[in-house]
Amino acid sequence: MRYFLCLSYDGSAFCGWQVQPNAPSVQASLEGTLSRLLNRPVAVTGAGRTDTAVNAVNYVAHFDLDGELPFGQSDLCYKLNAMLPRSIVVHSVAPVPEDLHARFSARRREYTYFIHRQKDPFVAAYSWQCGYPELDFDAMNRACQYLLGTHDFSCFEKTGGDNKTSICTVFDAFWAPYTPSHIQIMSPEEGTVSQIHGHPRPCKREGPAAAGSGRGRSEAEAICEIVPSAGAEEYWYFRIAADRFLRNMVRATVGSLIEIGRGKHRPEWIAELIESGSRSDAGESVPGNALFLNKVLY
Repeated sequence: MRYFLCLSYDGSAFCGWQVQPNAPSVQASLEGTLSRLLNRPVAVTGAGRTDTAVNAVNYVAHFDLDGELPFGQSDLCYKLNAMLPRSIVVHSVAPVPEDLHARFSARRREYTYFIHRQKDPFVAAYSWQCGYPELDFDAMNRACQYLLGTHDFSCFEKTGGDNKTSICTVFDAFWAPYTPSHIQIMSPEEGTVSQIHGHPRPCKREGPAAAGSGRGRSEAEAICEIVPSAGAEEYWYFRIAADRFLRNMVRATVGSLIEIGRGKHRPEWIAELIESGSRSDAGESVPGNALFLNKVLY
């Protein structure tokens, strides 16, 4: 009987999804835990490879058993999560038809890459600080249109891969701003100011103390209330969906789009790369810690 696992993992402690000699991987951790729990060797097949440090949310994998589970599906989830490292969580286990394959039956995969434009210790683990002073996101989004459709994406593929083909179909690709949860929660409802300018929140002279003293707050009090702006659009994400992805493809694509945002190339450069470019012609790969595989559809 075949079972699908839905799981999420923080990739920072792993060399990627796939088992590798002398290096920790998500696949090896999951297979070892399942084998100990079920008291038999268990092989796990994932929806696709992720590179070193890359994260996943709602990742899908499958394993096969001769017969049914020795205990319920919810019990298996509970036991797996108790034994797996904190960086991996299993959300659900469910039986599926034996011809449903975690990798080959997937028809759409979606990745999200996060960047921030200013220093922020609360997103640094899962976002890339892109410190270029100016980025033209309109040009970057125009360039995304050239990614859509079925193309040979070898210009964004890491050399040395074992893929039989570099042809992929991209369904969607775009950049959009977002506001991190810590800014949404902790920014004041009134008087919020731009983090770029660093101005203190205006003093609200209310209540008996304000009325009686006739004085505003001290400079130290004002400095302590400098807050980030939720509307500064200093936080952006790139999302791309395709039927399949090549090794390093998303990170190389993001690096190339950043070059367009910096004004080093026109948006049409993406079409030129896809048509006749090589990996050495495209932009540099961005760091893996800010990349998430966030959706797999069957």
